[in-house]
Amino acid sequence: MTSARIFFIGGLMSYRAMFGWMNPWIFVPALLVSPVCQILLFAYIGRAAGVGDDRFYIIGNALNYAAIPCLFAMSSTIAGERYSQTLGLVLTTPARRIPLFLGRAMPVIANGWFVAMFGVVVGTLLLGADVPGNAWLPMALVVAVGSLASTGLGLVMGAINLVYREGATLGNVFFLVLLVFTGTNVALDDLPGWMAAVGRCLPLTHAIEATRMLAEGAAWGAVSGLVLTELLIGLAYLAVGMAAIRLFEQLSRSGATLDKI
Repeated sequence: MTSARIFFIGGLMSYRAMFGWMNPWIFVPALLVSPVCQILLFAYIGRAAGVGDDRFYIIGNALNYAAIPCLFAMSSTIAGERYSQTLGLVLTTPARRIPLFLGRAMPVIANGWFVAMFGVVVGTLLLGADVPGNAWLPMALVVAVGSLASTGLGLVMGAINLVYREGATLGNVFFLVLLVFTGTNVALDDLPGWMAAVGRCLPLTHAIEATRMLAEGAAWGAVSGLVLTELLIGLAYLAVGMAAIRLFEQLSRSGATLDKI
């Protein structure tokens, strides 16, 4: 029962603390307007170059932008505690690490899902893209799996922040890696072989491909393998993140860097 309270209530309180200070006029441009601008930019570049169609760029960039809240929010679960000088208190509690950190991940997954779906819906309306009505529900499910996988990578970032203080810089690097390697604006088949191989090991790659196929009218059976792969990648990153938190927690204790700003 205590673990359940830490998971649900602790996760909700952490999310509210993270975004409670943020004025909606900051939240909206950063997480809602920005992805739409990115979608329009690449969609019109694609039109000018005669490459791809609007759905290709809408889905790729909308899902790619889910990484922003997923990466930075999970990273901030560590960096924010360090900045407020409470990280040592959090890590010295007897609470189990799995509900403590995975509980903080759940609202982040929902936030990433909302940002991505907002981008898909608004991009589709603005560009007049044709998406079958029966594709929206399975697309929403795939986006949720992609958000989970991105949050797993964010948890790895959070673990790194136990020993590395520049979390924002690291987050920007990871976001750009996802932008280039996951097929967001260039199909994996058109990337060099080594880049495509790296992309297939990253979050969002398989979710973007599956969502594009659904938007083109594919049945769920045709994309279920991609969705399962994306889910397994996300769970793998979550597992690596939890293991890394344990390891880096010990290293930060030995180096007396837990609350070092």
